[in-house]
Amino acid sequence: MSKARKEKFKEGKEKFKTKHGVFDEFTNRTIFKLITEGHFRGLESPISIGKESNVFSALNKSDERVIVKIYRLETCDFNIMHGYIKNDPRYQQISRKKRNIIFAWVQREYRNLMIAREAQVNVPIPITFSNNILVLEFVGKGNEIAPKLKDKIPKNKKLFFDKVVDNMRKLYKAGLVHADLSAFNILNFNELPVFIDMSQATTLQHPQAEEFLERDVRNISNFFKKYGLAIQKETIMKKIKK
Repeated sequence: MSKARKEKFKEGKEKFKTKHGVFDEFTNRTIFKLITEGHFRGLESPISIGKESNVFSALNKSDERVIVKIYRLETCDFNIMHGYIKNDPRYQQISRKKRNIIFAWVQREYRNLMIAREAQVNVPIPITFSNNILVLEFVGKGNEIAPKLKDKIPKNKKLFFDKVVDNMRKLYKAGLVHADLSAFNILNFNELPVFIDMSQATTLQHPQAEEFLERDVRNISNFFKKYGLAIQKETIMKKIKK
């Protein structure tokens, strides 16, 4: 990485480090690794700051925006993460060490996104991951990320709802349940639903998969019922499983 790029990153890093406390030395090294591999040039503004993770926009070498999702090593609730992972047949051999759980969580989100994309579910394109950092497609226009469903109600609510259900059906057919689906985890991008936060997506082999699916259906149904849609949850479950 050139001296100019190092200085630019250092300046941005110090700004966000002071303001948000996200950058520990291990995370710094992982960011540098991803920069030197050419996945992005440096971090821009934070999109969201949370207890579990911080999400930044960044520019790649083609001046296209990407999302850089950094999981916090110190404040992540790895017990909740382990609760999901321990019954995932892909991760049953994972140790209970905190960092191993977080790294597996990031890899799991990447793999879930890959499965969803292959099933033609509307999700951001996963680009790469390393340790506690996931890089994925920026869904939006220019420097404006697409709003969440809770913040932008679709014009044609019935059509949007039907597309949400169809994406749930495709995901189920691919062997996954989102397990945390709500108006907070769906983007409204040009009147199309885009599922995000796929780290909790769970295989159908999980003993609570049915419970998670019912909760997803209930969350989405209750949200759209507020806008006058007549929805039968049992009918939606049948559509997803057909």
